[in-house]
Amino acid sequence: MEILKDIPFEYELHDLLKKLHLELGSDDAKDFEGILAAAAKVARPKVIYDILYVKEKGVDSVDFERVIFTSNVLRKNLDKVERVFPYIITCGAEFGQVKLPEADFLQEFWLDSIKEAALFSARKYFKEFIERRFGIKKASNMSPGSGAADIWPIQQQKELFSVFGDTEKLIGVRLTESFLMMPNKTVSGILYPSEVDFKTCQLCPREVCKNRSAPYDEKLVKQYGR
Repeated sequence: MEILKDIPFEYELHDLLKKLHLELGSDDAKDFEGILAAAAKVARPKVIYDILYVKEKGVDSVDFERVIFTSNVLRKNLDKVERVFPYIITCGAEFGQVKLPEADFLQEFWLDSIKEAALFSARKYFKEFIERRFGIKKASNMSPGSGAADIWPIQQQKELFSVFGDTEKLIGVRLTESFLMMPNKTVSGILYPSEVDFKTCQLCPREVCKNRSAPYDEKLVKQYGR
């Protein structure tokens, strides 16, 4: 198990302003830039990851000795894989140090967008780190609860977190009874070597989803027997 703490918070001001529909030089943009500057000073994105080796593969499960993951999609994706990298990535609880006017929901939304940018930066850093360190040409990702509910059930967060022990002590992340992660802007899952860039969104028919990263693929759905 290893914890990555020295992760740079990389962002493009222009892209953030565009995403938030803020015009450069406007009063709102200046206020946002002030929050961004304060957030950048305290931002400490973190990653905790480990390496798991496959012990046995069932019909719709994979046994890694220390934990068993149950998902027919995951099982098929790992058909030729013997090693995976479970992880938890967080923007970091340090963002709570940024002081905002009380009940200013707009600025709270801005800060949430900055936290999301920090998480995106950390996810990119981690994927490149794993590919470089372990000589993997391409790594794909799966996360409990991502996409349709039955692809890899969110309840499997409990099994995933069990790999790491006291995650709150280690990186400041805790799992709630409803399987959500705190602080928000935290993600978990596994990286694994893959010749194709698989995304659970390809198997999810939900039409309205702001987090969709790939179009629904009926042909792929049939390949997975769903």
